[in-house]
Amino acid sequence: MLIFPLINDTSRKIIHIDMDAFFAAIEIRDNPSLKGKPVIIGRDPRLSGGRGVVSTCSYEARAFGVHSAMSSKEAYERCPQAIFISGNHEKYQAVGQQVREIFHRYTDLVEPMSIDEAYLDVTNNKKGIKSAVKIAKLIQHDIWNELHLTASAGVSYNKFLAKIASDMEKPHGLTVILPDEAIDVLSHLPVEQFHGVGKKTVEKLHDMGVYTGADLLEVPEMTLIDTFGRFGYDLYRKARGISNSPVKVNRIRKSIGKERTYRKLLYLEEDAKKELASLSKRVADSLQRHEKKGRTIVLKIRYADFTTLTKRVSMEEATDEAELIQQRVEEILEQVADWSKGIRLLGVTLTNFE
Repeated sequence: MLIFPLINDTSRKIIHIDMDAFFAAIEIRDNPSLKGKPVIIGRDPRLSGGRGVVSTCSYEARAFGVHSAMSSKEAYERCPQAIFISGNHEKYQAVGQQVREIFHRYTDLVEPMSIDEAYLDVTNNKKGIKSAVKIAKLIQHDIWNELHLTASAGVSYNKFLAKIASDMEKPHGLTVILPDEAIDVLSHLPVEQFHGVGKKTVEKLHDMGVYTGADLLEVPEMTLIDTFGRFGYDLYRKARGISNSPVKVNRIRKSIGKERTYRKLLYLEEDAKKELASLSKRVADSLQRHEKKGRTIVLKIRYADFTTLTKRVSMEEATDEAELIQQRVEEILEQVADWSKGIRLLGVTLTNFE
């Protein structure tokens, strides 16, 4: 059995910037009468027959238990005095680009994770500033001074810890995790707050009696690998503050998909639907692991003669639920499949992330 050494690169200076309640904050900035009120970016369920999903909300709304990805109907039940705003995504994209331009004043090593958050490697930065904390403060100042918005920052020696740090003191917080503090911080952290650990993984960890980073430290590496595969290898190291993934410039995940090629061609609709159920489940698991939800579902079919067909359908609400994904791809399949040809490959992809 191969034994991989625990190599911890603590030489880098990484900042994670996360804009505070970004869409809601922009609306409040542009309409000061909303200040101090519970603002929800999402369709008003009273006008949409109960449909809609919360995109984000102000901290005043969060005090009522409202959060992103919650149905607008439930959000209204929790906070009936909330002000619902459908949102202006072109405006949000434009402001997001302004924020990114501020990042690039300090370093070109910027990895955007979404419109409102990014990792920055400032080990060797454009300003020649040695302190990553000072750079984080300068970025927060620039964002507030120029855009009248706040951001939270986390500073550490890797992306994993910087992300955890930025979540610790919101809004407008700045938290530093030093190398000799990492294991202690992680030991007190619930496993569901480990970035990258999704719902299914949390359930399995709880079944193993693992609830905190301290519990995770007690689990042998091979047990984690046997249970979670490659992710178990990462989990073992993350519990010890080890995550050597570099900042990857301009990398934004645009889609998540799974596909499978069949040696024995599929000629029956029920066989194809069984495969689509499996693919939908795998896509949903991956979406939840990456904390993504998509509005557009794509079905890919390749026939025995290697002709390939792709068909997509967009939904009003983003999803990461296997059952809904499966339902939609089955509807597409019924519309477009040619059973006389024999299906060689099926693929399911979600894109158009919220």
